Amino acid sequence: MRADAQRNYDKIVVAAAEVFTQRGMDAPLDEIATRAGVGPGTLYRHFATREDLIDAIVKSWMAQIDAAATEAVESEAPTREVLQKWFATYVARISRNRGGPSKFATAMGNPASPIYSKCEVLRLANDRVLNRLRDAGALRSDVNALEVCRLIGGVAVVADQAELADSDIASMLGVIVDGLLQN
Repeated sequence: MRADAQRNYDKIVVAAAEVFTQRGMDAPLDEIATRAGVGPGTLYRHFATREDLIDAIVKSWMAQIDAAATEAVESEAPTREVLQKWFATYVARISRNRGGPSKFATAMGNPASPIYSKCEVLRLANDRVLNRLRDAGALRSDVNALEVCRLIGGVAVVADQAELADSDIASMLGVIVDGLLQN
């Protein structure tokens, strides 16, 4: 990529992150182009679809997801606490931008989605945490990482759309945690 094209790309990604945080992931792309100081054509040359732009933005926090999963896997805290913290981190990451949870919930398990690779990072991180708990005999044997991602994503969607408080989110996540653990 030419240096000027790379600068435009970078400006668009920064502007999109700001606009999506302020206005949600369905904010007008023209607003992003304006904030980046580029024309709509430049934006669309770099990002053919909204999902392509979202994909570029979420790349930055994939390492954070992996680190949080590693922390959960290595934690010696009680199982319920490990899951509760991991799920809260998961919700926080996909909820960083208004409208984000529904984008992830829709793309989860859909290989045709441009953000599928990011969803796979989430699913694989979740699988690592669940496998650690399963190996310790703390998790029900029929728990599937993709299904759990969809459940946690559902909580995130409701929380995002209803603008729920952290305590309400924690309570809903607690119900899921209790349903996943062995009796």
